[in-house]
Amino acid sequence: MKRKHVLMFFTDQQRYDTIHALGNDEIVTPALDQLSGDAIVYDKCYTPSPVCVPARLSMLSGQYCARTGNNTNNKAQVYNGEGFYSEFTKAGYNSCCIGKMHYYTDLYAPMGFKKRLSQEEMAHPDDDYTKWLKASPYKNVFDYNGQRTELYYIPQVSQLPMEAHPTQWVGDRSVEFIESCNPDEPMFLVSSFIHPHPPFCPPAPWNKMYRHPIRRAFQPEDRDSYEDLLRNRYTLDALGISPRRLELLNQHYYACISFVDYQVGRIIQALKDKGMYEDTIIMYSSDHGDLMGDYRSMGKRTMLDGASHIPFLLKVPGMAHERRTEVCSLVDVAPTLLSLCDIPYDKAEYDGVNLMDEHHDVVYSQYSSGPSATYMVASNHDKLVYSAIGDRYFYFDSFPEAHDRYDPANPRCQELKTLLDAHMASDCCPQVDTRVMESPARQAPLSFYPKFDDHVNTRNEEIARMPKGYPIEVGDIPAKYALYAGKQP
Repeated sequence: MKRKHVLMFFTDQQRYDTIHALGNDEIVTPALDQLSGDAIVYDKCYTPSPVCVPARLSMLSGQYCARTGNNTNNKAQVYNGEGFYSEFTKAGYNSCCIGKMHYYTDLYAPMGFKKRLSQEEMAHPDDDYTKWLKASPYKNVFDYNGQRTELYYIPQVSQLPMEAHPTQWVGDRSVEFIESCNPDEPMFLVSSFIHPHPPFCPPAPWNKMYRHPIRRAFQPEDRDSYEDLLRNRYTLDALGISPRRLELLNQHYYACISFVDYQVGRIIQALKDKGMYEDTIIMYSSDHGDLMGDYRSMGKRTMLDGASHIPFLLKVPGMAHERRTEVCSLVDVAPTLLSLCDIPYDKAEYDGVNLMDEHHDVVYSQYSSGPSATYMVASNHDKLVYSAIGDRYFYFDSFPEAHDRYDPANPRCQELKTLLDAHMASDCCPQVDTRVMESPARQAPLSFYPKFDDHVNTRNEEIARMPKGYPIEVGDIPAKYALYAGKQP
């Protein structure tokens, strides 16, 4: 019996509500729309942690943060294995990871793959993309993932043309890998994109794609009641973000997602051209979301849905499209994919389940530990959140979370509190904090950064770089992405 191929798409900081076919009429995502129509759509998927490193490590290991010992971006992981990726390699798969990983102590270790092409958010001279860029005509471009620090939440356009942009590089390398594959040999490919993580810097002319106000941010009547859940966030007031800038940020955020969507379409088309699509399991998800102005805040590190609720699509050969409402988590990725590929594993090693024949009543999420910690238990219709800041619980049974309905006398609140308290009591993070060190990814020297050189491209040159059939206003962006072409702010 022919074994199934596996393709994992993974983005960074993508909210759950950013796919057109799943209810967002403002965003343009034709590739994801088509994939959604072939996939099982999980409407209630939550991240194990609303920050990059612990969420990704939980997916790798199939374990919650309370078990991995990793709870923040600022700690090196203490999980010493290669996770479920290596199981595919051991099973004879032609395995490859392209793009961002961001959860390891050794920046460039193969992490269980036969081949790995690295592209990290925090650039490094040994990063495969960095080396590729330095050998290109754009070797002098500085901050090719966008300018950070005080410009972190400033709408930007990439210094690089589309063909050299980090998102395009992942797409190109993924297509090349698929083209090199033998369809009779099982393939396992992870295509992992840095975008739409801020800074939001799509290449020209994709930055022009959304030209009118989009996504009105959710503002509860009483924002102050959520203060304990937003202490770790960037407020619009603190950042000096005006309503107009917030509008532009959302436009650029959507443009980043549409550009990722374009790569997804190219990669899936490569599968079809090789005759592999029908035999391929395809997963699409993200590590966490971004508030994007909700609660007058930006960023992650909170259990509010904008940051903790993520998209999750799973195309399985032979299974029809459906939308499922049972709650799930990134910890379910490993046991589900291993089971679908008939690769044996020890269930005791995983907190996740095989979503094909099991489901959770609740899932958990965590950020940090000690006095700054926040924890969540979520079901398919409600959730309870604990904030160590303020030492209080929040109960939500509607989304967006407009009203905190926590009542100690409410039996449902007590039921969820019992579960969450038990999970918090099992948290090993406080015990392992003394054993972890600062992430090597955050210790890279600054000396490797090239000198800034601004590459000025004329409008005609920008337009010429767009793929044929992808015009935005009068021929600038692909037709199927041009929903708002020509509409001015």
